[in-house]
Amino acid sequence: MTTARYSPRGTPAPLDRYRELLRGAARYDRIAGYFRSSLLELVHEELAGIDQVRIICNSDLSPRDVAVARRAADRDAAILRKWNEDGDALATALDRERYRRLYEFLVAGNVQVKVVPRDVTFLHGKAGVVYGRDGSATSFLGSGNATREAWTTHYELMWEDGTEEAVAWVAAEFDYLWNLGVDLPDVVVAEVARRAKRREYGSKKEVPEDEIGPATMAESPLYRGGERLMPWQRAFVTQFFEHRSRFGKARLLLADEVGLGKTLSLATSAVLSALLDDGPVLILCPATLTQQWQTELWDKLGVPSAVWTSKKRWMDQNGHEIRTRGAEDVVRCPYRIGIVSTGLLFRSHSVEREALLRKRYGTVILDEAHRARRVSRLGARGEPNNLLRFMVEIARRAQHVLLGTATPIQTDVTELWDLLDVLNQEAEHVLGRQPGSLWADPANSLSYVTGQEVPMEEPAVWALIRNPLPPRTEDSLFDLVRSDLEVADDRHVVTASYLALQELTREELVDRARERIRDVSFWQLHNPIVRHTILRRRSALEDKQLLPRIAVDIHPTEGLPKPFFEGQALRTNSAIDAAHAAALDFVGLLGQRVRSAGFLKSLILQRICSSVASGLSTARRLLEAGDLAEEDEVEADTDQGELHPLTEDERAALRDLVRALEGEVSDPKLTAVVHYLVEEPRWLERYGCIVFSQYYDTAAWVAGQLGRLLPDEGVALYAGADRSRFYLGGMVTDVAREEIKKAVQAGRVRLVIATDAACEGLNLQTLGTLINVDLPWNPSRLEQRIGRIKRIGQVRKEVDMLNLVYGGTRDEDVYRRLSRRLRDRFDLFGSLPDVIEDSWIDEIEELDDRLTQYIERRHRATAFDLRYSDSYESSDEPWEHCAEVLSRRNVIEALSEGW
Repeated sequence: MTTARYSPRGTPAPLDRYRELLRGAARYDRIAGYFRSSLLELVHEELAGIDQVRIICNSDLSPRDVAVARRAADRDAAILRKWNEDGDALATALDRERYRRLYEFLVAGNVQVKVVPRDVTFLHGKAGVVYGRDGSATSFLGSGNATREAWTTHYELMWEDGTEEAVAWVAAEFDYLWNLGVDLPDVVVAEVARRAKRREYGSKKEVPEDEIGPATMAESPLYRGGERLMPWQRAFVTQFFEHRSRFGKARLLLADEVGLGKTLSLATSAVLSALLDDGPVLILCPATLTQQWQTELWDKLGVPSAVWTSKKRWMDQNGHEIRTRGAEDVVRCPYRIGIVSTGLLFRSHSVEREALLRKRYGTVILDEAHRARRVSRLGARGEPNNLLRFMVEIARRAQHVLLGTATPIQTDVTELWDLLDVLNQEAEHVLGRQPGSLWADPANSLSYVTGQEVPMEEPAVWALIRNPLPPRTEDSLFDLVRSDLEVADDRHVVTASYLALQELTREELVDRARERIRDVSFWQLHNPIVRHTILRRRSALEDKQLLPRIAVDIHPTEGLPKPFFEGQALRTNSAIDAAHAAALDFVGLLGQRVRSAGFLKSLILQRICSSVASGLSTARRLLEAGDLAEEDEVEADTDQGELHPLTEDERAALRDLVRALEGEVSDPKLTAVVHYLVEEPRWLERYGCIVFSQYYDTAAWVAGQLGRLLPDEGVALYAGADRSRFYLGGMVTDVAREEIKKAVQAGRVRLVIATDAACEGLNLQTLGTLINVDLPWNPSRLEQRIGRIKRIGQVRKEVDMLNLVYGGTRDEDVYRRLSRRLRDRFDLFGSLPDVIEDSWIDEIEELDDRLTQYIERRHRATAFDLRYSDSYESSDEPWEHCAEVLSRRNVIEALSEGW
């Protein structure tokens, strides 16, 4: 039995003694502090001969990292993120041999490493027990069994104690921590191996083109932070490069369902394209998303960019403004990637618009591309809006054009063709050469795309194939056609007759054209629309276990009535009933006067049913001949020209509405919101909540009331047009939307009141509940709302959604029909149409039948499901394992070159 104390002032810790004990050990248990590359620096040879080595380390993981995380992948990512904080390029270069030894040791089979989360304890002390093969045992306390520095240069205390009591005490402490720990994840072991082999390319020109993705991304902030591009995101990047190689121009519409990470998919493609010297990158998005794009580029990809501000200046990712000569310098971006608000492009004439159209680009990205559309004129398909006109023009000046939207069709399926027409500019491989392409006109091709019609005769089949002619790789039929006619791979339109084909090819042509796979026709699978539109559904990713299923519990729950609910609707009072009756009188009168007034009637009823505050402000605005358009542009394209002037009867109905709502009218919607936030702990206290309204009047009123009723709770109002506010302790502060985002994601704010301006691009997966103060009659808008929290990174297995409607109103009629479909907990909105037509609402009893017919069609396999089922995962080596990398300095330098 040995008992000894060591310190630099007295007897230094004897390394030889430590090694000698390990050489004869059968087992070694060790509390080691942090898991670092120096873990086994001095004694790796001695440890190799021990039968069992168990090491417990401090991971510095927060309770959220481990205790709240419901998936092993979430916890593993958190551990890797902490590990990577200590792994810069210099340390890796200096310690490559140490990493190699550590990796060999970790995979040798006799070592098991666990980490203990910080919510259990902050593990700082170091100790160990060495069990000899002869039955002896001794314990160590102190840092002497850690690093080279601890043994040679640091002031460290160490105590060896071989008494039975000391050994038992250290062993008990070890066992306690060991039982609390989690296994060191494979991702960390893989990162140790990667660092052992790591080398840098001298410049971007040395990187093989097919390796630019992993070489650039392996050490990006995204990957170093323990995250990664999800398989379907990498698949999109792969698709981008395939089109870039095959056609010379990548022209794609990314229409993945909300919450699947389109921004990173598009951004990564653009960054890699810029590194390959394709040219400048122009990102166009709503003003509400410019900062998010810049933040994602920098925080996730480590890439600098500049945003064009309202001050006519460029602003970098650090908030520094670069002075310019004025609006004309929009084409003098100081970085390779420039971000410009689409708001500038809605103006028919602006200096920025004209200047941008004079420049050439490597890649142009349009986010929220559904905003580029035709202006509806009371039911008629109108002219392209200014954004769509701009995109058609600028696409001619870009090599690659990428469009992103989770809502590709707003009201008319032909809107999809408008977006594809953008992609087709100077790129006839998309929709073909015009005139002559049947695919370019939805009137000629929609029936083929939907499978309603299948051509039977050779001339009709040939007309669909030859313009544009698909690439060889898509199907063996197209390989035969190209070979027969000796068509080069870079040609996409042929003028030859089908009679020029070999007889066997002609037979194959007709046979294949009539083929069906899982009830999907050949033409549904092989057409330009599906070829250039990539759409992946969350339900399919869940089926493949690439995403966890997130259930959505809909409230109010049947069978659990609240005192203020009657069924699924709120009990109203006499004032609200009178106001709704007046609103119905008004829209009835309006319908007699205004042609095709259905949309305006629905719009006005929804505003009045939103809240007492919204109903009152809407009526007053109408009486004052004001515009109903809101700050989030949802209704900016609505034609209200026939609304005014109002008749005297219409004005009288509105005055009745105002009289009903003036004064102290209690709103049952506020009562319900307060009940759930205060009386139901999980809604606010445990998980945090976002409260949505379509209208700023309602959102601002709810935020103000909650700020007054909950003075100790920070209440954030997230809205467009610089109207965001923060309420706390009776004080109201103007704040930027970006500040709210950061505070919510950091857990400092847990209650957000938002207009639908927050539906686009806002990631709030740190919140776990949602309240709809009003219910939009557009299910895709509902999908975007729930998509703010039901997205990658949500820690709850199920989220809660409360829908509030007034009883006895048209809102209740619509919601009663919709709610049955909303009960689908795992694919909440995938089986609902993009919009509910006004005629469906007018014939409310037919709504059930209409929805049932729609759902039956949607349950069938689609061409997108079949075509892209293989693009959910990638068979390539994971990028995080790439050891030959492009340095971050080289990446930043290359992308810091101006336009």
